[in-house]
Amino acid sequence: MNRSSARRFYLVGFAVLMAFDTLAQLSFKMAGTQALPLSLSLQWLQRVFSQPWIYGALVGYAGAFFTWMHLLRRAPIGPAFAASHLEIVSVMLVSHWLFGEAIGLAQVAGAGLIVAGIVCLALSEPEAPTEAQPA
Repeated sequence: MNRSSARRFYLVGFAVLMAFDTLAQLSFKMAGTQALPLSLSLQWLQRVFSQPWIYGALVGYAGAFFTWMHLLRRAPIGPAFAASHLEIVSVMLVSHWLFGEAIGLAQVAGAGLIVAGIVCLALSEPEAPTEAQPA
């Protein structure tokens, strides 16, 4: 895989991973909010599983798992692990938009540090050696 196609693979792959992770987190929040009040009973479980959001969460986690496994086949582990945490930033931004949650200076600084850390790890990663052809 040449450098241009590798970069495209990583950008698309991590965007898909972030979308699945964001879907899972937001769906759990919606399902949990609609399943209140909490009680350890059969009725509560029925209420949880009657919410379409719980299935969005399951789809999000399954999609994130398979996307992550596919990315790990090619991506360097350091930047890949760091980039997998971009959903923290996306969930914060989408939660602000959907739920009106406040974003303070601490959250902005934290998001900036997450992105800066990913950029630093990506820039420090040496060029991947070309794969050896099987004999």
